[in-house]
Amino acid sequence: MENITYNKENLAYEKAAKRVKDLKGFYGNLTSYCLVIPFLLIINLINTPKHLWFYWPMLGWGFGIVAHAVNTFGIGKNWEEKKIMELMSQEKKAQNNFKQL
Repeated sequence: MENITYNKENLAYEKAAKRVKDLKGFYGNLTSYCLVIPFLLIINLINTPKHLWFYWPMLGWGFGIVAHAVNTFGIGKNWEEKKIMELMSQEKKAQNNFKQL
């Protein structure tokens, strides 16, 4: 009984640790974006004010941040967990059917 409880606690800890790592990565990416893009804007306006190029890295990196946010905060998170449970259930049923034969 203790082993089952320990495994559940360990699994919950690992899941929480992964979540914290994902959040830390996203916020680090967002912070970098917020610091670098204004710097690029300033460089662009000082060196070539008639030719604006800063928006290309802003857009490219911005799309990357949106994708990172979707992955971190999760449109697909619930779907992943439901699919994992579904596949595990199917595997268990297949094993039970095989044992009955």
